[in-house]
Amino acid sequence: MRMLDHDEEKDDAAEVTWEDQQRINTFSKLNARIKLIEQKLEVFKQEKEALDDLSPELELADEDEPVLYKIGDTFIHMRQSRALKRLEQDQAKIDEQVQALSTQADECETKMKELKVLLYAKFGKAINLDE
Repeated sequence: MRMLDHDEEKDDAAEVTWEDQQRINTFSKLNARIKLIEQKLEVFKQEKEALDDLSPELELADEDEPVLYKIGDTFIHMRQSRALKRLEQDQAKIDEQVQALSTQADECETKMKELKVLLYAKFGKAINLDE
């Protein structure tokens, strides 16, 4: 770290109003929310991959013997046809959740871009909103 030279100090720093502080707080909340959404999306993508890998295995299984199907943290014996239906339902459910989270992420990014424009217009280099 270094100290700023007297010439580099800005005496004309913009005053932070209550509205500006609210915008900064909102940006921070949106940034935290988008990171949480990204983490959830990663988990759902991994689950989706696991279900996609399971599909051909279930189709090749013997129809007469029950298969183990994971529901939550438990494995349950099911007929192959029922397990295939359950697999399709689970895949559809994950697709819906991924779509909903993607929509939320897009909304957050849009709001963050609007706030960036306002905040950078007022504070310039005095504020850093990028990671």
